[in-house]
Amino acid sequence: MNYNRVLSIAGSDSGGGAGIQADIKSISANGAFAMTAITAVTSQNTLGVQHVFPLPVDVVQSQIDSVLNDIGADAVKIGMLHSAGIIHVVAGMLKQYAVNNIVLDPVMVATSGDSLFQSEALSALKEHLIPISTLITPNIPEAETLSGQKITSIDDMRRIAVELSLQGKVSVLIKGGHLQKTNELCDVLYDATTGKTEEFYSSKIDTVNKHGTGCTLSSAIAAWLAQGYTVVDAVRKAKDYIDGAIAAGSEYNIGSGHGPVHHFYQQNHLK
Repeated sequence: MNYNRVLSIAGSDSGGGAGIQADIKSISANGAFAMTAITAVTSQNTLGVQHVFPLPVDVVQSQIDSVLNDIGADAVKIGMLHSAGIIHVVAGMLKQYAVNNIVLDPVMVATSGDSLFQSEALSALKEHLIPISTLITPNIPEAETLSGQKITSIDDMRRIAVELSLQGKVSVLIKGGHLQKTNELCDVLYDATTGKTEEFYSSKIDTVNKHGTGCTLSSAIAAWLAQGYTVVDAVRKAKDYIDGAIAAGSEYNIGSGHGPVHHFYQQNHLK
């Protein structure tokens, strides 16, 4: 028997709600085997990010090489990269090992509003990492930064998703949580494999426990891609999972700020 293997390349969240910690939980909950390459260590809790310590580039490279040289990966999820140097190394390693099913969550700002991204890294992300990705999963502010355009409607989301696809080579999921003012939320997917755009609607859940939702969603998508699902089916299954995780975690109290989702609600591991 073989595991469906997912490598997460991302920063560590000491509070456990986002980053590598959320990725491991999400990948595991969605039926795949999680491996990691940590790019930065953060001092972080539900109130915000107190400190970011980027790991040396050669240490990040060594982690990726160790995993891919021996275990391999059926999918890769990429989160916080922080600097242009890290982006260059990650892109180079993924090209070297000809990795498939790359899900890029372009993490720039934490839920608390703290910046996790150096400005010079943006051009490196666009030039070296997005073109080799299978799917990118920006939220509204991130999509605006990547496109240089404001997004004020679902029509804007559809148009920008196509533009960010690099002439239909990369699938794009724009998450609409920052846009919608009603109780119905909409995420827009441009599927590069079919050239079609699809909307995913869900009900807004009134809770502060949404820390790490982007990390959790992108990791879940990677887990389903690793198991052989198409982009649209992987997104659909991951969306169902994150909606359930937010709902299940909405009544919990942890910390004094933005709490996590309930990653293992389907297994009922936590009481």
